[in-house]
Amino acid sequence: MDATIDLKREQQATLARPRYRYSMLAKLFFRSMDRFTGEENTLTKARLIEALAPIPYRAWENRQYGLMTQRSANQVIVREARSIIAWGREAEDNEYWHAVLLNQKLKEDDAPDPGYLRPPLPWLMVRSWAVTQWVMSRVSTRRAFLLNAEFEDHSEHVYAELVRDHPEWESQPVTSAVVQEYGTFDSWADVFRRVGLDERNHMNHSFVFAGRPQHVVEYEGMPEA
Repeated sequence: MDATIDLKREQQATLARPRYRYSMLAKLFFRSMDRFTGEENTLTKARLIEALAPIPYRAWENRQYGLMTQRSANQVIVREARSIIAWGREAEDNEYWHAVLLNQKLKEDDAPDPGYLRPPLPWLMVRSWAVTQWVMSRVSTRRAFLLNAEFEDHSEHVYAELVRDHPEWESQPVTSAVVQEYGTFDSWADVFRRVGLDERNHMNHSFVFAGRPQHVVEYEGMPEA
Protein backbone atom coordinates (compact mmCIF):
# COMPACT_ATOMS: atom_id res chain seq x y z
CA MET A 1 0.00 0.00 0.00
CA ASP A 2 1.21 3.50 -0.84
CA ALA A 3 2.39 5.13 2.40
CA THR A 4 0.94 8.46 1.27
CA ILE A 5 -2.61 7.12 1.42
CA ASP A 6 -4.57 8.04 4.54
CA LEU A 7 -7.20 5.29 4.66
CA LYS A 8 -9.31 6.94 7.34
CA ARG A 9 -9.37 10.23 5.46
CA GLU A 10 -10.42 8.49 2.25
CA GLN A 11 -13.19 6.61 4.04
CA GLN A 12 -14.51 9.92 5.37
CA ALA A 13 -14.27 11.38 1.86
CA THR A 14 -16.39 8.52 0.56
CA LEU A 15 -19.03 9.08 3.22
CA ALA A 16 -19.10 12.80 2.42
CA ARG A 17 -19.33 12.29 -1.34
CA PRO A 18 -22.83 11.85 -2.79
CA ARG A 19 -23.34 8.66 -4.70
CA TYR A 20 -23.19 8.79 -8.47
CA ARG A 21 -26.59 9.37 -10.08
CA TYR A 22 -27.37 5.77 -10.90
CA SER A 23 -29.18 4.66 -14.04
CA MET A 24 -32.56 2.95 -13.83
CA LEU A 25 -30.91 -0.41 -14.51
CA ALA A 26 -28.43 0.05 -11.65
CA LYS A 27 -31.16 1.27 -9.29
CA LEU A 28 -33.31 -1.73 -10.15
CA PHE A 29 -30.47 -4.14 -9.45
CA PHE A 30 -29.51 -2.52 -6.15
CA ARG A 31 -33.13 -2.49 -5.01
CA SER A 32 -33.49 -6.15 -5.94
CA MET A 33 -30.43 -6.95 -3.86
CA ASP A 34 -31.86 -5.02 -0.90
CA ARG A 35 -35.08 -6.96 -1.25
CA PHE A 36 -33.19 -10.24 -0.98
CA THR A 37 -30.68 -9.21 1.70
CA GLY A 38 -32.33 -6.34 3.58
CA GLU A 39 -31.27 -2.71 3.42
CA GLU A 40 -28.72 -2.96 6.25
CA ASN A 41 -25.09 -3.27 5.19
CA THR A 42 -23.51 -6.45 6.55
CA LEU A 43 -20.41 -8.51 5.86
CA THR A 44 -22.56 -11.25 4.33
CA LYS A 45 -24.19 -8.72 2.02
CA ALA A 46 -20.71 -7.54 1.00
CA ARG A 47 -19.83 -11.18 0.37
CA LEU A 48 -22.69 -11.40 -2.14
CA ILE A 49 -21.49 -8.17 -3.77
CA GLU A 50 -18.04 -9.70 -4.18
CA ALA A 51 -19.57 -12.79 -5.80
CA LEU A 52 -21.02 -10.45 -8.45
CA ALA A 53 -18.04 -8.10 -8.81
CA PRO A 54 -15.76 -10.25 -11.06
CA ILE A 55 -18.52 -11.01 -13.59
CA PRO A 56 -18.21 -7.83 -15.72
CA TYR A 57 -14.45 -8.30 -16.13
CA ARG A 58 -14.94 -11.83 -17.47
CA ALA A 59 -17.61 -10.62 -19.90
CA TRP A 60 -15.32 -7.85 -21.18
CA GLU A 61 -12.39 -10.23 -21.55
CA ASN A 62 -14.42 -12.62 -23.72
CA ARG A 63 -15.72 -9.72 -25.80
CA GLN A 64 -12.28 -8.18 -26.29
CA TYR A 65 -10.73 -11.48 -27.37
CA GLY A 66 -13.49 -11.75 -29.95
CA LEU A 67 -12.76 -8.23 -31.20
CA MET A 68 -9.03 -8.94 -31.47
CA THR A 69 -9.77 -12.02 -33.56
CA GLN A 70 -12.26 -10.27 -35.82
CA ARG A 71 -10.34 -6.98 -36.18
CA SER A 72 -6.75 -8.14 -35.89
CA ALA A 73 -5.62 -5.80 -38.68
CA ASN A 74 -6.77 -2.74 -36.73
CA GLN A 75 -3.98 -2.05 -34.27
CA VAL A 76 -5.94 0.69 -32.49
CA ILE A 77 -8.69 -1.78 -31.60
CA VAL A 78 -6.15 -4.46 -30.68
CA ARG A 79 -4.23 -2.14 -28.34
CA GLU A 80 -7.40 -0.98 -26.63
CA ALA A 81 -8.63 -4.56 -26.26
CA ARG A 82 -5.34 -5.67 -24.73
CA SER A 83 -5.46 -2.74 -22.31
CA ILE A 84 -8.99 -3.64 -21.22
CA ILE A 85 -8.07 -7.32 -20.78
CA ALA A 86 -4.94 -6.52 -18.74
CA TRP A 87 -6.81 -4.17 -16.42
CA GLY A 88 -9.80 -6.51 -16.17
CA ARG A 89 -7.63 -9.41 -15.05
CA GLU A 90 -5.94 -7.27 -12.42
CA ALA A 91 -9.29 -6.00 -11.13
CA GLU A 92 -10.79 -9.49 -11.13
CA ASP A 93 -7.88 -10.79 -9.06
CA ASN A 94 -8.35 -7.89 -6.65
CA GLU A 95 -12.06 -8.71 -6.29
CA TYR A 96 -11.10 -12.29 -5.50
CA TRP A 97 -8.97 -11.00 -2.62
CA HIS A 98 -11.94 -9.05 -1.29
CA ALA A 99 -13.95 -12.26 -1.11
CA VAL A 100 -11.08 -13.99 0.70
CA LEU A 101 -10.88 -11.18 3.27
CA LEU A 102 -14.62 -11.26 3.90
CA ASN A 103 -14.60 -15.02 4.34
CA GLN A 104 -11.71 -14.72 6.80
CA LYS A 105 -13.52 -12.11 8.90
CA LEU A 106 -16.78 -14.07 8.87
CA LYS A 107 -14.84 -17.15 9.95
CA GLU A 108 -13.21 -15.25 12.83
CA ASP A 109 -16.63 -13.94 13.89
CA ASP A 110 -18.13 -17.42 13.58
CA ALA A 111 -20.99 -15.82 11.64
CA PRO A 112 -23.64 -18.16 10.20
CA ASP A 113 -24.74 -17.81 6.59
CA PRO A 114 -28.06 -15.97 6.26
CA GLY A 115 -30.85 -17.47 4.19
CA TYR A 116 -30.06 -15.42 1.10
CA LEU A 117 -26.62 -17.06 0.79
CA ARG A 118 -28.20 -20.50 0.47
CA PRO A 119 -29.25 -21.92 -2.91
CA PRO A 120 -30.92 -20.99 -5.15
CA LEU A 121 -30.93 -17.23 -4.39
CA PRO A 122 -27.18 -16.59 -4.88
CA TRP A 123 -27.27 -18.52 -8.14
CA LEU A 124 -30.23 -16.44 -9.38
CA MET A 125 -28.48 -13.16 -8.51
CA VAL A 126 -25.20 -14.22 -10.10
CA ARG A 127 -26.91 -15.61 -13.19
CA SER A 128 -29.04 -12.51 -13.78
CA TRP A 129 -26.00 -10.23 -13.37
CA ALA A 130 -23.95 -12.41 -15.74
CA VAL A 131 -26.65 -12.26 -18.42
CA THR A 132 -26.93 -8.49 -18.00
CA GLN A 133 -23.19 -8.04 -18.37
CA TRP A 134 -22.98 -10.35 -21.38
CA VAL A 135 -25.70 -8.38 -23.18
CA MET A 136 -24.22 -5.00 -22.22
CA SER A 137 -20.72 -5.97 -23.38
CA ARG A 138 -22.09 -6.70 -26.85
CA VAL A 139 -24.67 -3.94 -27.19
CA SER A 140 -22.51 -1.07 -25.88
CA THR A 141 -19.07 -1.60 -24.35
CA ARG A 142 -18.97 1.95 -23.03
CA ARG A 143 -22.36 1.55 -21.39
CA ALA A 144 -21.11 -1.71 -19.83
CA PHE A 145 -18.16 0.19 -18.34
CA LEU A 146 -20.49 2.88 -17.01
CA LEU A 147 -22.73 0.27 -15.38
CA ASN A 148 -19.68 -1.20 -13.69
CA ALA A 149 -18.64 2.25 -12.48
CA GLU A 150 -22.08 2.54 -10.86
CA PHE A 151 -21.68 -0.89 -9.26
CA GLU A 152 -18.22 -0.02 -7.92
CA ASP A 153 -19.41 3.34 -6.58
CA HIS A 154 -22.15 1.49 -4.72
CA SER A 155 -19.60 -1.01 -3.37
CA GLU A 156 -17.23 1.73 -2.23
CA HIS A 157 -20.01 3.37 -0.21
CA VAL A 158 -21.10 0.04 1.28
CA TYR A 159 -17.61 -0.57 2.70
CA ALA A 160 -17.27 2.99 4.01
CA GLU A 161 -20.61 2.65 5.79
CA LEU A 162 -19.71 -0.78 7.15
CA VAL A 163 -16.58 0.61 8.81
CA ARG A 164 -18.54 3.58 10.17
CA ASP A 165 -21.19 1.26 11.62
CA HIS A 166 -18.63 -1.06 13.27
CA PRO A 167 -16.37 1.07 15.49
CA GLU A 168 -15.27 -2.10 17.30
CA TRP A 169 -13.22 -3.01 14.22
CA GLU A 170 -10.83 -0.16 15.07
CA SER A 171 -9.46 -2.17 17.99
CA GLN A 172 -9.56 -5.61 16.36
CA PRO A 173 -6.01 -6.58 15.30
CA VAL A 174 -5.31 -8.48 12.11
CA THR A 175 -3.48 -11.71 12.92
CA SER A 176 -4.40 -13.80 9.90
CA ALA A 177 -1.51 -14.81 7.63
CA VAL A 178 -3.98 -14.87 4.75
CA VAL A 179 -4.89 -11.21 5.25
CA GLN A 180 -1.21 -10.29 5.53
CA GLU A 181 -0.73 -11.54 1.96
CA TYR A 182 -3.13 -8.77 0.90
CA GLY A 183 -1.40 -6.08 2.97
CA THR A 184 -0.22 -4.93 6.39
CA PHE A 185 -2.91 -3.28 8.51
CA ASP A 186 -3.28 -2.18 12.12
CA SER A 187 -6.93 -3.18 12.36
CA TRP A 188 -9.85 -4.78 10.54
CA ALA A 189 -11.26 -1.28 10.06
CA ASP A 190 -8.25 -0.43 7.89
CA VAL A 191 -8.60 -3.68 5.94
CA PHE A 192 -12.09 -2.75 4.83
CA ARG A 193 -11.13 0.88 4.27
CA ARG A 194 -8.53 -0.42 1.82
CA VAL A 195 -11.11 -2.64 0.15
CA GLY A 196 -13.39 0.37 -0.28
CA LEU A 197 -10.54 2.30 -1.87
CA ASP A 198 -9.92 -0.61 -4.25
CA GLU A 199 -13.54 -0.26 -5.34
CA ARG A 200 -12.95 3.44 -5.99
CA ASN A 201 -10.00 2.53 -8.21
CA HIS A 202 -12.18 0.11 -10.17
CA MET A 203 -14.82 2.81 -10.51
CA ASN A 204 -12.26 5.34 -11.76
CA HIS A 205 -10.90 2.98 -14.42
CA SER A 206 -14.44 2.14 -15.51
CA PHE A 207 -15.25 5.82 -15.93
CA VAL A 208 -12.12 6.29 -18.06
CA PHE A 209 -12.98 3.35 -20.33
CA ALA A 210 -16.58 4.62 -20.51
CA GLY A 211 -15.30 7.91 -21.87
CA ARG A 212 -16.25 9.89 -18.76
CA PRO A 213 -12.93 10.83 -17.13
CA GLN A 214 -14.57 13.90 -15.58
CA HIS A 215 -16.17 11.60 -13.00
CA VAL A 216 -12.88 10.14 -11.76
CA VAL A 217 -12.50 10.70 -8.00
CA GLU A 218 -8.87 11.68 -7.42
CA TYR A 219 -6.91 11.26 -4.20
CA GLU A 220 -3.32 11.44 -3.02
CA GLY A 221 -1.43 8.26 -3.84
CA MET A 222 -3.96 6.97 -6.34
CA PRO A 223 -2.80 4.73 -9.23
CA GLU A 224 -2.99 6.06 -12.76
CA ALA A 225 -6.46 5.56 -14.21
